[in-house]
Amino acid sequence: MPLFALICRDKPGHLDTRKANRDAHLAYIAETGVVAQAGPFLDGAGQMCGSLVILDVTDRAAAEAWAAGDPYARAGLFDSVAIEEWKKVIG
Repeated sequence: MPLFALICRDKPGHLDTRKANRDAHLAYIAETGVVAQAGPFLDGAGQMCGSLVILDVTDRAAAEAWAAGDPYARAGLFDSVAIEEWKKVIG
């Protein structure tokens, strides 16, 4: 299956939204079972300000559906979301 990278940038000033929905986001990752790697982006102060999620799914439509169902997205956390097909070469 192809891999897709979700590159998500939080809306400015929405750290509380991220924190309030973090448990639901992590549960969604565990329940769906398609996340190969994931973690937050950090700003200059070390605070979470976005997400990088690598999905192991069948196609772009599945990646888009996963992204739409993410509790972070449903809570309106993200200012932008890019979905890129990604080829793992190292690691």
